[in-house]
Amino acid sequence: MIDSELRVPFVVPLIGEDEVAAVAAVLRSGHLAQGPQVAAFEREFASVAGCAFTVAMNSGTAAQHAALESMGIADGDEVLTTPFTFAATATPILQQRATPRFADIDPRTFNLDASAALAACGPATKAVTLVDLFGLPIDPAGIPALRARGIRVIEDACQAVGASFGGVAAGAIGDAASFSFYATKNVTTGEGGMLTTADPQIAEAARRFRHHGQGDRYEYVSLGYNYRMTDVAAAIGRVQLGRLASIGAARRANAAFYDRELGGIPGVQTPFVPPGAEHVYHQYSLLIDGNATPNGATRDDVRTLLAALRIDSGVYYPKPLHLQPLFSNLGYGPGDFPVAERVAKQILAIPIHPLLERAQLEHTVKALRRAVGAA
Repeated sequence: MIDSELRVPFVVPLIGEDEVAAVAAVLRSGHLAQGPQVAAFEREFASVAGCAFTVAMNSGTAAQHAALESMGIADGDEVLTTPFTFAATATPILQQRATPRFADIDPRTFNLDASAALAACGPATKAVTLVDLFGLPIDPAGIPALRARGIRVIEDACQAVGASFGGVAAGAIGDAASFSFYATKNVTTGEGGMLTTADPQIAEAARRFRHHGQGDRYEYVSLGYNYRMTDVAAAIGRVQLGRLASIGAARRANAAFYDRELGGIPGVQTPFVPPGAEHVYHQYSLLIDGNATPNGATRDDVRTLLAALRIDSGVYYPKPLHLQPLFSNLGYGPGDFPVAERVAKQILAIPIHPLLERAQLEHTVKALRRAVGAA
């Protein structure tokens, strides 16, 4: 029997009284803009990302933009990335008046690995943005070959705080990385981001870029923006960082339950985790192949039944970037990246957040098995 009255929300922000108290303390301090809380958050985040330098921003998009600017990406340059990602991976490339180029994704990890990126690089390629999609870090094995060709490597780690591959933390795999602390992320500040790097020149340029291009006070040496993080946001982030281990453990435990209960169902592909990778499951994304499920149910059929049983789900992402109107002038079309296009039609994310109760997990599994006709 399935309890049709049980509600399973897709995401619930993990905000408690400690975050409330931290914000109240900042409000009482009178220092609301970028200040001591931001500096402390940067120091504490450096140990999570395994990087010498961290630069807090007001969004992950701003951090991505700052990484490109700090590497000198500009007019006429090409930046290779994946078509299967959120738009903010590629839109900062346009902001720099550079050209995004795409390559297809791995059918198991959904990531663009470094070796595939290398094969797709052309003479105008100046950088590659590799995405740690859904919290699974990229395999760093192919990065030395990219660097050997003078190609800068940017890691979009916006969904991967606390993840690692081969003992290397997400955020330390490329020349610079961006993180997001949006409300639904594993660690949140409401809105916010972080640039991480081991390169002091990138860090210096990013700090200038986030503050209107200012060097010394009221000396403007380059174009910049107001990309600063507030002390209010940083105070929330510092509390959240203290919970990172427990947040990650809860998400991995929920993922392990789903793996056990859903693994092996025909037409249902559970997330693949390569040896040596530490996945943090910002999303738990299945592939639903209607040509192989026991009852022929497609992704959309499954989603409809889940909704009827009060179980939220998500589709990340329904259309690859190369088919989006914004990128239509790049010359790509249907069929250019068949793996990304197939995955976009089959992918389905189910609730994975740390506040899920066992009854909600069991409800989700029973409903999904019913939806695809599994015994």
